[in-house]
Amino acid sequence: MDAKPDLKTTAGRIADLHNRTAEAPDSAARHRVESLLDEGSFVEIDALARHRSTDFGREHDRPVTDGVVTGYGTVAGRKVCVFSQDITVFDGTLGEVFGEKLTKVYDLAIKTGTPIVGMYESAGPRVQEGIVTLAMYAQVMARITEASGLIPQVSVIFGETRDMAQFPPAMADIVIGGAGAHLPAESDDDAVAATRSVLGYLPQNNRAEVPRTNAEISHGSIADRITDSDRELNDIVPDDAHYDMREVVEKTVDADSFLELTAADSPNMLTGFARIEGRCVGLVANQPLSSNGEIDDAGAEKAARFIRVCDAFNIPIIEFVDSAGVTASARRASKLAFAFAEATVGKVTVITRRAVGPAYVFMGAKDLGADLAYAWPTATIAVADNPAAEIYGDDATAEQEEELAHQFLHPYAAAERGLIDAVIEPAATRGYLIESLRLVERKIHTPQPKKHGNIAL
Repeated sequence: MDAKPDLKTTAGRIADLHNRTAEAPDSAARHRVESLLDEGSFVEIDALARHRSTDFGREHDRPVTDGVVTGYGTVAGRKVCVFSQDITVFDGTLGEVFGEKLTKVYDLAIKTGTPIVGMYESAGPRVQEGIVTLAMYAQVMARITEASGLIPQVSVIFGETRDMAQFPPAMADIVIGGAGAHLPAESDDDAVAATRSVLGYLPQNNRAEVPRTNAEISHGSIADRITDSDRELNDIVPDDAHYDMREVVEKTVDADSFLELTAADSPNMLTGFARIEGRCVGLVANQPLSSNGEIDDAGAEKAARFIRVCDAFNIPIIEFVDSAGVTASARRASKLAFAFAEATVGKVTVITRRAVGPAYVFMGAKDLGADLAYAWPTATIAVADNPAAEIYGDDATAEQEEELAHQFLHPYAAAERGLIDAVIEPAATRGYLIESLRLVERKIHTPQPKKHGNIAL
């Protein structure tokens, strides 16, 4: 047995420090933090924290860290605060000191303008410490709310979260983990990779510029820089069949840059981050392969929440529109309209095929707040799919249907009224988006003096 260090000497006190820090569990929670952060960048805080409870003999079982690893480091060279719950210490339950550690790292992230990643695996409140555990949950959730819209928050659910433990991660901007997450992950490695990836699209805070990667910057006129790949968009919309809107997105944004979020939830609505000329953008698009791109309850809420994340962190929004209509309830559909109209970031809309009736309004109409709106010549922008039936009812003749289709079922009536800014060749879409983004990044918006809007929750 090693002799105890002599605490009367400097060497002994340093040895004592090493002995104390060595008590920290070498657990999966710690390895998750170290695998997320750049090698050697993790700076741990409160590593020596211990609970203060003396009930039920707990004074004899006081492991350091108290079940959560906290600190900060870098991801791809950018500062990030982090915490990781340790299921091997009291089942990862939250006690008073555990909660204090979480609020402390949240306070650090908020005042330094640094994203925070929370790694969750917990059985809930530590019952042995009584009601103070619920008070600490309240403090943690208050910090999450304070941080919302100020710094990006990413929750990574590695294992089971029970009781009160399930609520804090759901409040984050991005949730990574199992079913219902924005990004699914089948293993710890997948979860860490997804976290590093999504952080690359998010700025440090609400006042920071959107991150940009090195990318080729195009020059010359829009027409001069159309490529063979761009021209493939001219054939993507069939005359009488559906097509995959992902192909439109992927042929328009930088190669391999589209990171789709919540893909399994409401497949008729696509949301995700991408890059154009290295600049991060948020994409919202109808998916005609699923329910003709109709906007249902889940799709409306999915798009509204994503739009608000983009707006909070200065990420411009691009919408691709091809929807047969709106089946969402009034309350849920209004969330989408509210979120888009309220957003002050640059907003660009491209109508590829159908923008009929309410779908035209809810999917980025210029009068709802789009800064720039374009339509392909394949677009139908109209009040109804069959205007003759709406006007003449069952007595409508084939000639009337053909006549009114020629009058209404195209993009040119909208173009004549300035409801779209241009009808564009599909092959020119990327060029128009590039020029639009270069313009709207200088957008100036002065909000009305009010506390906040009252979105229909």
